[in-house]
Amino acid sequence: MKHLAHIRIYTTMLLVFLTFLAGITTTSAQSNNPGPKFGIKGGLNLSQLYVDQPNVEDENMKAGIHFGVFGKIPINSFVAVQPEVLYTNMGSKISYGGSDFESVFGIESGEIRFNLNYIQVPIALAVNVGPLNIHAGPYLSYLLSANVNNWKSSESSPTEIRELETDDFNKIDYGLVVGVGFDIKNVNVGARYNYGLRQVGNDGLAGNLTDNSKNGVGQIYLGFGF
Repeated sequence: MKHLAHIRIYTTMLLVFLTFLAGITTTSAQSNNPGPKFGIKGGLNLSQLYVDQPNVEDENMKAGIHFGVFGKIPINSFVAVQPEVLYTNMGSKISYGGSDFESVFGIESGEIRFNLNYIQVPIALAVNVGPLNIHAGPYLSYLLSANVNNWKSSESSPTEIRELETDDFNKIDYGLVVGVGFDIKNVNVGARYNYGLRQVGNDGLAGNLTDNSKNGVGQIYLGFGF
């Protein structure tokens, strides 16, 4: 049932995205601006939660991927709106060394890996200077799934923390994106940073482990427009 709910949410987001593009396309055509561009994109994520706790010994970025579709709809020859629908992996790798988590939550000292999978809808305003574009805007994400693995210092393989489920994390995330890219004919390359404005964990163990931290994700991407 959860998978069906996820599909319905993804379909709704995609319909909103296509409706938005259709409206902007009509406006663009009526104003004699250059036509819109649509395409696919994907790339590398480097994410981190920036947890600040006495028991945290170290934090490292977690590698992931993102991919999806985008549109670039000119407002004039210098400014364009760039909406996207993306599947994106986020999370973090956090090393805990204190005994509090073991005694209270049954988690041994070691590395906790947070794996958070979202559908993300950023809508950026892009300023174009030749092939260079600088873009920024808000994003809204929906959490599809989450799992947390405990790489205990006493074991060589991870153990899933079964007390933590997707419902222990906030389903809705939102924040800002800012980035820079190059448009070379039909090829788009660039880098972007996602700055989350909502805490990841909601209550209980998830809230205690993440200490109300937010998503922070750097991205490198490659896209093809048509």
